Amino acid sequence: MIGQAQTGSGKTAAFGLPMLQYADPDADEVQVLVLTPTRELCIQVTQALRAYGKRKRLDVVAVFGGAPIRSQQAQLRAGGQIVVGTVGRVKDLISRHSLILNACRFVVLDEADEMLDLGFLEDVERILALTPSSRQTALFSATMPLAIRRLADQYLYEPVTIKVKTQTLTVDTVEQFALEVPSREKTDALVAVLEAERPEQAIVFVRTKIRCDQLYRALRDRGMNVRALHGDMTQGARDGVMISFKDGRLPLLVATDVAARGLDISGVSHVINFDVPITPDVYVHRIGRTGRVGRSGRAITFYERRQQRDIQAIERHAGARLSPWVKGAHVAPTPAKAPPRRHSKPHLSANGGGPTSKLIVFGGRAAGLEPSDIIHAITAATGLDGESVRNVRVLERFAFAEVPEGEARRVVQLTTGTEVRGHALALELARS
Repeated sequence: MIGQAQTGSGKTAAFGLPMLQYADPDADEVQVLVLTPTRELCIQVTQALRAYGKRKRLDVVAVFGGAPIRSQQAQLRAGGQIVVGTVGRVKDLISRHSLILNACRFVVLDEADEMLDLGFLEDVERILALTPSSRQTALFSATMPLAIRRLADQYLYEPVTIKVKTQTLTVDTVEQFALEVPSREKTDALVAVLEAERPEQAIVFVRTKIRCDQLYRALRDRGMNVRALHGDMTQGARDGVMISFKDGRLPLLVATDVAARGLDISGVSHVINFDVPITPDVYVHRIGRTGRVGRSGRAITFYERRQQRDIQAIERHAGARLSPWVKGAHVAPTPAKAPPRRHSKPHLSANGGGPTSKLIVFGGRAAGLEPSDIIHAITAATGLDGESVRNVRVLERFAFAEVPEGEARRVVQLTTGTEVRGHALALELARS
């Protein structure tokens, strides 16, 4: 089956309860595999399945990077009828012959579009090829880009499609605003917005880890109860922040997109896009963190004058206008002039306009690289604004990025040789 639905719409129960019902607690073999794009979502799904199946004596094993692989191997040897894992760790365990999928009857791809964004789709295909053809496969995705459609066509047999109503996909429980702010005034504007809005809990989204730390320190120095969440933090520190935020003890979180994936918290009243999202799809994911479980939410996006086309693209995709933000403003979502595009990922050109060139970066997940690392390396070497580096996708051994066409050769020349996480980057122009 294909389920088109956002996080928080009950997907885990929808796929988890039937699998738990059919799984055999007396068979010491992997019968269920759930693939997730991030460690946080892996833990969240595992906790839910353990709670649902606590009376069935089923062993749910979580496997993810950042934790000792030997302890996960020991758990798999001891049983493990249900395995929930991140793509990279599952692939690693398969290569070590610690995870055998010959008896796997159910496979779930959770948040497949985020797997695509993170560059995991090739690995997902390799894993699916190792499972029995008689399996039942469920693919869940908030959006349906062409690459996900192709994956479904190749690996799902006559799937039933269950699609959440369009109104829910466009997050009609969220009041959406935009605020034009010059770059140098954004921190002061954020403080003013927070004072005016007085959120119960808010997530402030930024594009890079460096920006995340800078903004966190600026808000902390102004006396706010705030924490940062990004991929360079130790896993223990990230877990501590996540627990505090989920428990409601932390009212304000500054986060990057990758770090915030898997956050499923009903109490978030506000999402603030301090940096314009890199694509309209990312915008939908971000604002989907508020307005949960029937509650209303508010989303405020900061933008610079040169980014007006980015805002227009977001409005077309989300199917709602972003009203100008002023203190005390309220607005109901209204249809945009153009219907939202739901089966392709709209492309935002660099700096809101102009052609771009695609670059190949030789270095990927195997070197520990993340999209934000590549964005920072290019901007630090060239002086380009971070908004100029678009559509970054990190695969196992290399990555792709797009930059303004007129800057491409300079970017290649200046960024090649830059060391990131102990790996010297090499860039070249991609052939058209």
